[in-house]
Amino acid sequence: MADVATKPSTVTRKEATFPFGKKEKRLITDPLGDNNPITIQVLGICSALAVTTQVVPSVIISIAVIFVCAFSNVIISLLRTHIPKQVRMIVQLVVIATLVTVVELVLKAASYPVYKQLSVFIGLIITNCIIMGRLEAFAMANKPWRSFLDGIGNGLGYGGILVIVAILREFFGKGSFAGIKIIGPSAEYALNTADSALLGWYAPNNLFVFPPAAMFIIAVLIWIQRSYRKNLVDIS
Repeated sequence: MADVATKPSTVTRKEATFPFGKKEKRLITDPLGDNNPITIQVLGICSALAVTTQVVPSVIISIAVIFVCAFSNVIISLLRTHIPKQVRMIVQLVVIATLVTVVELVLKAASYPVYKQLSVFIGLIITNCIIMGRLEAFAMANKPWRSFLDGIGNGLGYGGILVIVAILREFFGKGSFAGIKIIGPSAEYALNTADSALLGWYAPNNLFVFPPAAMFIIAVLIWIQRSYRKNLVDIS
C-alpha cells in the first residue's frame, strides 16, 4: 500500500520537470557535443565551405538555420498525423521553403547589403540535409515542444561549428575579425601611423580563404573531438 501511495507523487514530480527535464535538456546539449550535425553526423558540409570566410555572414546563416529548423520541426510535428506518407517530403519542403522566404524578406528589409551577399546561400537552406533529416527522423514522431527543442539544439550545434570555422578562416586568411582588421599589413594604417610594423607582423594566408581550408579545419575539429571522446570512434 505504501508503494502505491508514493506513485502519484513520483509521477507529479516527473511532470513538474517536463518543460526542461533531463530528456528535454539533452535535446539541446547532445547536438552541441556527442551528436553534432557536422562533426558527428557529417551533414551540412556544403554551407560550411561556402559561407565561413567571414564571421558575420556565418552568424546570420546560423541564426537563419536555427529559426527554420526549430519552427519547421514544430509545424511538421503539429501536422504529422494529417500528412499522408506518400507526400510527406513534399510537405516538409513546402514548410521549409515558406520559413526560408520569411527569413529572406526580413533580412532584405533589415540589411539589404547582407541580403545581397547571402541571398544564394539562404535559399540553399531549403535543401539543407540537417533540417530535412530532423523533420523526417524526429518531428514526424514527436510532440511539438520536444521537436522545437530538437530544432534549436541541432541549429545551435550546426551554427557553432560554422562560427568556429569562420573565426579561424577570417583571422588567419584575412587578418580580421567580423570585418575589423587585427593583424597583417594595412595600407590605411601604414599611412596614418609611423609604427605600422606592429600591425604587419603577420601576412594573412590566402589559403584559408579557399573552400578546402574549411574542410581541413572541420577535419581537425573532428579529430580533436574524437581524441577526447573515445566512445565516438567507430572501431568496427
